Amino acid sequence: MYQALYRKYRPQTFDDMVGQQAVTQTLKTQLISGKLSHAYLFTGSRGTGKTSAAKILSKAVNCENPIDGNPCCRCASCMAIDSGSCMDVLEIDAASNNGVDNVRDLRDDAVYTPSQVKKRVYIIDEVHMLSMSAFNALLKIIEEPPEHLLFILATTELHKVPATILSRCQRFAFRRIGQEDIASRLQYVAYQEGIDLAPNAAMVLARLADGGLRDGLSLLDQCASATTGELSVDRVYSCLGIAGIQDCAQLMAAIANKDAKTALTLVNRSYAEGKDLRALLDELACLLRDLMVMKTAPRESISLLSGVASGTDIQPIADKLSAGELVYMMNTVQQTLHAFSSTGTRRMDAELCILNLCQPELTLAAESINARLCRVEDQLKSGNIVVKAQSAVIPIEEELPSAPDDRDAPPLMEEIVQPSVPELPVGFWTDLTADLRASLPINVRGFFFQSQNPQVNGALKGDVLELRCDSSFTLRELDKPEILNLISLKASARLGRQIRVVLVDITARPSINRNMSQLLDFGRAHSDIVRIKDKNQ
Repeated sequence: MYQALYRKYRPQTFDDMVGQQAVTQTLKTQLISGKLSHAYLFTGSRGTGKTSAAKILSKAVNCENPIDGNPCCRCASCMAIDSGSCMDVLEIDAASNNGVDNVRDLRDDAVYTPSQVKKRVYIIDEVHMLSMSAFNALLKIIEEPPEHLLFILATTELHKVPATILSRCQRFAFRRIGQEDIASRLQYVAYQEGIDLAPNAAMVLARLADGGLRDGLSLLDQCASATTGELSVDRVYSCLGIAGIQDCAQLMAAIANKDAKTALTLVNRSYAEGKDLRALLDELACLLRDLMVMKTAPRESISLLSGVASGTDIQPIADKLSAGELVYMMNTVQQTLHAFSSTGTRRMDAELCILNLCQPELTLAAESINARLCRVEDQLKSGNIVVKAQSAVIPIEEELPSAPDDRDAPPLMEEIVQPSVPELPVGFWTDLTADLRASLPINVRGFFFQSQNPQVNGALKGDVLELRCDSSFTLRELDKPEILNLISLKASARLGRQIRVVLVDITARPSINRNMSQLLDFGRAHSDIVRIKDKNQ
């Protein structure tokens, strides 16, 4: 009868375990010295060896001829435990035996001395699935167990285990197994099974295993049973129904170039070939994560890459994207993947996700706006600014009327000297104010609502954007460095050049007008004096 590879090659001694040297060495030392605890708690992600270590430990404490802390696997006790015929070593699945009555039965049986081996061992897998009442029933016997009793608890969700249980166990954390260790083990198993496994295909399987050796062996089993001859990278991708590095890199390059047509064509080709769209987005998420690492930590990026693609292959893509764009893309992909479990339109969801990645301007979400601003900031820093010409232009605003009390006043000096307001791209002021309402603090964003009598109007004079305020209060509220810098940045991003922002209070009369008024008053007074003198003469 055929036996699955992960069962056939389950480790039988501590030395057989892969990637958990810190845990296995400590357990071997305790076994050699005889300083064993009465309760152990093994934690870690799936497929990292928790249950295997528990079975090895149960054999080692009962082995008749231990070898440096390892069980001999040849004595009657070891063979009975391996075959499952030993009634004193019980493996309990807490997911299906999670009630208080199950734990009470266990507690009642635990007081009896073992009949076949030296210690009675209870291995409780997925212990976090126990109910709170079951934990309470288990608490007393774990705290003060008989000499012949050993508890080994295993869980993938440590945070669900009560602190009262944690404090009574020796805790061992099983780390995710490295890709190199998994690939090496897969090569060994493939050699033993006569499977022609290419080294780069072993690395792909190791990456897809995501730190779990059991998952890696299951994937190898699946691919080996579906093909004959050499198990290459392309055959692995074909058997597992995923896009592969080349297709994923092409898709990412199209997204970086804002080429929505090519990106959507690649997605539809993968869909037509029967490849899983979730797997495609998973690969894309891994690639985006590597791009983010290369962008934010270039010196350490080589050691931190996931292995979905080499650093030299994706460096040109990383150079085209800003960190803000990568964060937006990662969030968008993750949100789409999260929604996959509850939607029946995966193709449409995937296409919409790719379209949003290529054209973030389609949405007014804060993350999208931030991504676009980060792109412009990078362009400003590098000097590579591309401004598309617009065919139609309209003025940013109509000329502002003078204040009622200024009708008889002479024209302002700045109105005489400054040139007229130039025309700007269509919708500039409307788009800019909408952007500012989404980005500015709540106490000032209301100044930029469009109405018949707006509180702030804009006028462009060269590279200076005047914000004409309807009152001194409005000017004071906007006259803060962080607000003016943000407005300048957004205006610069939209016009493709550096724009400086100044504030103007249209209700305040400039000092030159006040001086002119004083001169006129002085002239009238002087005329009155002259007339008085004439009368007196």
